Amino acid sequence: MNYKESLHHPIFKIITQASHEIQVESYVIGGFVRDLILGRDFKKDIDIVAVGSGIELALKVSELLPKKPKVQVFKNYGTAMLRYEDTEIEFVGARKESYNRDSRNPIVENGTLEDDQNRRDFTINALALSLNETTFGNLLDPFDGLTDMKNRILKTPLNPDITYSDDPLRMMRAIRFATQLNFDIEEDSLKAISKNAERIKIISGERIVDELNKILSTEKPSIGFLHLYKTGLLDILIPELTALNQVEEIEGQTHKNNFYHTLEVVDNICPNTDDVWLRWAALLHDIGKAPTKKFNKKQGWTFHGHEFLGGKMVKRLFERLHMPLNQKMKFVQKMVIMSSRPIVLAQDIVTDSAVRRLVFDAGEDVENLMTLCEADITTKNPAKFKKYHKNFEIVRKKIVEVEEKDSIRNFQPPITGEQIMEIFDLKPSREIGILKEAVKEAILEGEIPNEYEAAYQFVLKRAAKLGLEKVK
Repeated sequence: MNYKESLHHPIFKIITQASHEIQVESYVIGGFVRDLILGRDFKKDIDIVAVGSGIELALKVSELLPKKPKVQVFKNYGTAMLRYEDTEIEFVGARKESYNRDSRNPIVENGTLEDDQNRRDFTINALALSLNETTFGNLLDPFDGLTDMKNRILKTPLNPDITYSDDPLRMMRAIRFATQLNFDIEEDSLKAISKNAERIKIISGERIVDELNKILSTEKPSIGFLHLYKTGLLDILIPELTALNQVEEIEGQTHKNNFYHTLEVVDNICPNTDDVWLRWAALLHDIGKAPTKKFNKKQGWTFHGHEFLGGKMVKRLFERLHMPLNQKMKFVQKMVIMSSRPIVLAQDIVTDSAVRRLVFDAGEDVENLMTLCEADITTKNPAKFKKYHKNFEIVRKKIVEVEEKDSIRNFQPPITGEQIMEIFDLKPSREIGILKEAVKEAILEGEIPNEYEAAYQFVLKRAAKLGLEKVK
C-alpha cells in the first residue's frame, strides 16, 4: 500500500506545514491508520502525536486553516482538539505512562514516539504514519502490527498481564475490537483478561456501558458476549445473564439453555435494527427466567411472571451500571415486560381483540416489540419456525387492520370524562371512571367502533345500569 497517497485528506498537509514551522515531529496514529490499512470506512476522527507539545501544534494548525477553527485545550491531559470540516482532530504530545494500582489514570511524562507506541493497547493500534516533510507517509510498526492484521489477531504491545492490570478498560476494548473486526484474541491475552477480570471493578459504569454499547452495535454481538462470559467479566458486570447459563433435568425433563438462546436472539435482531436500546431489550428479555424457574409434574419447567420480574431487574441493572434512567430505560423495561405477548398470539388463533390490546399496550413501540419477538424464534424445528413466522405475518396484518379501523396505537377515548360529566350533570366521581373504563374495554373487545356516537350510545346504556340518567 502506498501510504503517502492514502494521506490525501487536506488536513495532513496542513499538519506537516505546522510541524515544520514549529520544529516538532508529528505522526497520525491509532484507529485512523488501522482502519486505513484494513480498508474500513473512514471514521470522522484522527489522532495526532507530536514529539513535543501537542497543544502548540494544534494552535499552529488552527492558525494555518482558512477559518481558524476554535481549539479546545485540555491542559491537565496535555491534549487539544479542533474540528476541520466534518472531522475531529485530536493532538497529544508523545508520552510515557506509569500506573497506580487503584486507578486507571496514569502518571504521565513527556516521551518519545517509541514511548507513546509502547503505551498503546494493541499492536494494531500502535501503527503510525509520519507527517514530517522528509518522511511523509512512512509507516512505523515497532510491534509487527501489520502481521497481526494479516493474521486477524489482537495482541498487546507489551506483557498483556501488565497492560490489562494497568488499565482494566483495555480488557473491554480487546473484546470490543475482536467483535467489531472479527479478530481472535491471542491466547496469552485471553488468559491475562481472565486473570485480571476482578480489576474491572475500578472502572466506572459509564465507561463499561460505552464498551457494551459498542459490542451490542456490531453485526454479531454474541462474539463479544461469549468472550465476556469465558473470561469471567460478564459474571461481574451482568450476573443476571450468566445466571441463565444452566440446564437442569428433573424426571427426564429439561429446559433450554436460556443464556445461549439469549445470544441467538441478540444476533437475530441485529439485521433488523440499529437501535442499541432494542438490542439491549433482546439481551435482557429473559433475565427474569433464572429467579422464576420452577418444576412441577403436570407442567414441567415453568417461568411464570418472568417478564414482569425481568422488567424490575432491568431498572436495578441500569442503576448499578449508571445507565440512563430515562425513557431509554423505560423503553427497555416495556419491551422486556411485553416480550412474550406477540409470541402467545403467534401460537394461538389471532383475534382482533387480542391484537387491539397488544397495540393499545405497546403504543408507538408495537413495531419494535414485533421485531424483538420475531428475533425470539430460535426453534430448530423447521415446521414450528415456519408456523410462528407465518402467524407473525398474520399478527402484523391485523395490526394494520385494527389501526386503520380503530386508531388504537395513540388511543384517545372518543368520549371524555368531561363530556360524560356534562351529559349526566355529575362532578368527578367513581362512576365517571367506571364509564370511561367500560368504553375503553368495549372498543378493545370490538363491541363498538372507536367513534363518538357509538361511545355516546354505549355510555347511555351502561349509565342506566348505574342508576344514572341523562340530563334533559
